[in-house]
Amino acid sequence: MIFARWRARRAARNLIDQIHGEIVAAARDPALYTVCAVPDDLDGRFEMTTLHADLALRRLAELGATELAQELVDRVFEAFDDALREMAVSDAGVAKRMTKMAGAYLGRAKAYAAALDAEDAATLAQALARNALRVGDAVTPAALRLAERALSQKRGLAEIPLEAFLSGRFRFPASETLP
Repeated sequence: MIFARWRARRAARNLIDQIHGEIVAAARDPALYTVCAVPDDLDGRFEMTTLHADLALRRLAELGATELAQELVDRVFEAFDDALREMAVSDAGVAKRMTKMAGAYLGRAKAYAAALDAEDAATLAQALARNALRVGDAVTPAALRLAERALSQKRGLAEIPLEAFLSGRFRFPASETLP
């Protein structure tokens, strides 16, 4: 009985790790940093991870998978914590940065929500230009490409059933708008 619980927890952890891995792989797509002009630095990678995590979490919320979504949020932030520790940030520094990162994530999710819901590429591009590209509120061609990519992925995620997440068959959808 103890081993059955242990195996179940391990299987759940593997499932979360698989979904997290898909999010990270999507966030590390080289086209984001070349075609969409996201700065290829720690902040740029954070921005892309939060964007892709938010897209996946929005889908899980639509599917009513709140427990799975919470476990995924925990895993995303665990990975951020691990990354900071690998950079030799002190325990106190990690705690401060994690608080800032959580606030930044929630701020991004709020900033993108209305545009994602309305499928408004121009408004989403403006928010992405400000946050991810760090070029102010100007809707640049790169920001518009990034917004169109995010909306394309949102549409792709809308086709993914809960069973794909739960069975370990989840794959982050490829974008229709980038090479």
